[in-house]
Amino acid sequence: MKLSIIVPVYNMAADGKLEYCLESLVNQTIADYEIIAVDDCSTDESLSVLKQYESRFPGKFHAVHSEVNKHQGGAKNIGLRLAKGDWIGFIDSDDWITPDMYERLVTRAEETGADLAGCDYSLTGEHSMKVGQVVPNNKKEQAGILDTEKRRSLILDGGSLVVKIFRRSMILEHGLWFPENIFYEDNALGNSYLLLANRFEYLEEPLYYYYQHEESTVHTVSPKRCEDRMEAGRLMLEEAKRHGFYDTYLPELEYSFTLLFYVNTLFTYMAGVDGTKYGFVKAMGKEMKRTFPGFEQNPYYRERTHAEEKKLIRMQQRSTLFFMLYYKLLWAYRNWRKAHKG
Repeated sequence: MKLSIIVPVYNMAADGKLEYCLESLVNQTIADYEIIAVDDCSTDESLSVLKQYESRFPGKFHAVHSEVNKHQGGAKNIGLRLAKGDWIGFIDSDDWITPDMYERLVTRAEETGADLAGCDYSLTGEHSMKVGQVVPNNKKEQAGILDTEKRRSLILDGGSLVVKIFRRSMILEHGLWFPENIFYEDNALGNSYLLLANRFEYLEEPLYYYYQHEESTVHTVSPKRCEDRMEAGRLMLEEAKRHGFYDTYLPELEYSFTLLFYVNTLFTYMAGVDGTKYGFVKAMGKEMKRTFPGFEQNPYYRERTHAEEKKLIRMQQRSTLFFMLYYKLLWAYRNWRKAHKG
């Protein structure tokens, strides 16, 4: 079999979101492929929708039900264990793709001998094939045979995994199983999926549609999600050590960890969580300093981190209490100015 498309599904039955995704998958132009849709113990009608598609497309569409909610990582692992295709594609169950996306990616990968191929995506808020804001998922200079410099670039700007395909033999050879029961599983495994490839091919076209809506996981903030983002950072470093590229790419990994574990989590937590906890923020800062004592001198951190964020991070490193008070007052003042503008 040429391709296995793995679709983790959790509570996506409302408003036709799941059907729109699945319709784009069953109408792919590539020959000899399968769709493995894994229901992650949904509480809505998602499983019923999947079973309808399995009845309509026997042999092509496989509806799988997990009795336990394991988050996307667990659902992806179930799909990987069942997959028979030479190539693996992942897609979020509220997104959709052009009819020829997988055919074009597989063709390019097989023509060039790549282990990995990807494209760009379009941001949209409506169910249509109209191209919205195009987001480059990678850079053309990252494509080709992967040398040290290309791999450095992929650690820093690897892009999303769902707009790529991967050679299944590479995944199995290196045991690239996703962490389960946490969010941000792609952040934990993303570097391994990219750096262990020998060649990467890239189509500079938006063949994937990323659907923006209120229920999307990227719009949800909770203490659990912040903790999971930190855990994903820890797992990212463990993966780098397990596969032997930690020392070679230490500056890039240090910055990636700082961004994922600390910078993004800290400001997401402070802005989005009600009832922020002093102990949580203090422990986060201490672990950051313990893991990479000199992170503020990292060249990527100095170049890429906004000046105000660096100021606030320096403040948190010196005094968590002062940082939290200052941050709350700063945003209260900014919200007041916004409300009284004009």
